[in-house]
Amino acid sequence: MRHPLVAGNWKMNGDSESIIALISGLCEMQCKAEVAVFPPYVYIPLVAEGLKSSGVSVGGQNASEHTAGAYTGETSCQMLRDTGCQYVIVGHSERRSICGESDSQVAEKFAAVAAADMTPILCVGETLEQRNQGETLKVVAAQVEAVIDCVGLDGVCAAVIAYEPVWAIGTGQTASAEQAQEVHQAIRQKLGDTGAKTRILYGGSVKAANAAELFLQPDIDGALVGGASLEVGEFSKICKLA
Repeated sequence: MRHPLVAGNWKMNGDSESIIALISGLCEMQCKAEVAVFPPYVYIPLVAEGLKSSGVSVGGQNASEHTAGAYTGETSCQMLRDTGCQYVIVGHSERRSICGESDSQVAEKFAAVAAADMTPILCVGETLEQRNQGETLKVVAAQVEAVIDCVGLDGVCAAVIAYEPVWAIGTGQTASAEQAQEVHQAIRQKLGDTGAKTRILYGGSVKAANAAELFLQPDIDGALVGGASLEVGEFSKICKLA
């Protein structure tokens, strides 16, 4: 039995006042699912300290594939680990599209996170154009294969995968439960028996209103939540449904 995980990606949002309020709400939250939140870099120490007795994990939204050196503006996995991170998101669609991260660079980041004794959350997903052309499963398979080629099947299966259709991120559109399950099932089949315990999350405009149906699917093990994770009440409802 895979234990559900609900991950809240705060993206580039918040200030000290609003984040302290979020911490307070998270500390009062009660649910059976594992919960992790991903604040902006500068607030990770504040969040890690505030949540240290809550059972809620903290992670980084991204990490450099390099361990140290002349990489202005970058943050290494070792630095994230040192500030209390247990997870790191790699390959988020916004990093792929806005920052031009390739499948191979995402794989290198995945390897760096794992080497630093943190758990990568590998994001995969297709654009609307790719879905309309019937390429969804091909695109997602290639993104997973790039990481398998880098770290091996065991390495990928020890992590978390998040399927996030690019067309559903921040748009208000959500893949139907059936559409999401089709991709999750394909990912799990690709991992084979080795991935029987690998958690695969769904991400893409997840809200309390659509979470229950998504979580009923046999291969959906939780969610990567964006905007809704900034509202404690809404996020708490999603976590309780997982």
